[in-house]
Amino acid sequence: MARRWALTSSDFALELQDVSKAFGGLHAVDGVALTVRPGERRALIGPNGAGKTTLFNLISGALPVTSGTITLFGGDVTGMAQHRRAALGLARTFQISNLLPSLTVLENCLLAVQALTRTKLVMHRPLARDAPLHERARATLAAVGLEDRAGAAVKNLSHGEQRQLEIALALAGRPRVLLLDEPTAGLSPAESRLMADLLKRLDPSVTVLIIEHDMDIALDVARNVTVLHYGRVIADGSREEIKENALVREIYLGA
Repeated sequence: MARRWALTSSDFALELQDVSKAFGGLHAVDGVALTVRPGERRALIGPNGAGKTTLFNLISGALPVTSGTITLFGGDVTGMAQHRRAALGLARTFQISNLLPSLTVLENCLLAVQALTRTKLVMHRPLARDAPLHERARATLAAVGLEDRAGAAVKNLSHGEQRQLEIALALAGRPRVLLLDEPTAGLSPAESRLMADLLKRLDPSVTVLIIEHDMDIALDVARNVTVLHYGRVIADGSREEIKENALVREIYLGA
């Protein structure tokens, strides 16, 4: 008999069916249905308090759902622990940095690659001498444009470069689904444009779901958009459809 967690073929990389999360009497996420196809770039937008980060926490397993189901490539992961979802190819970034500022860019990436590939450290092969890990870490840094900053201490990076490194760490495990939580938060307009260009260059086989407060960036990076309001989906469609949606324009675009 197949195990419940075994992944099967599916039209969707990620699917949420009637997912809710209640904190006491407050429904932070209320009956959300969402489908994301393999390789799709989808933006999740809405004002502060709409439930976007809570939804990411439910998808990643940081919080348990109150009701509903979450499937990853056809496999039910609703009750699965975070590390097991990560092992199946789910990765995410956070609004709050988890970088190690005293280490170099390369050292941060090496640690992420080592942790996510389950490579054991042994006395006769220290991390600094592990050629395959170094090769993979440098390739990951190149994917986000940081190959020339490998030897720099993280504390000396610009805020934009630190954001780039956070994405590199999420990519270190070669995820199939990547959740990006406000990747342009705190960036200047110029840095935000560079970040948007970086996100558009990501491996097209990786499915990306992005929370983004900057509407222009969201509509530039993502082909499809889901709009949350008070924990509910109020609009879902292509970026062109969202631009023309009267309710979205009234609430979020100021039109």
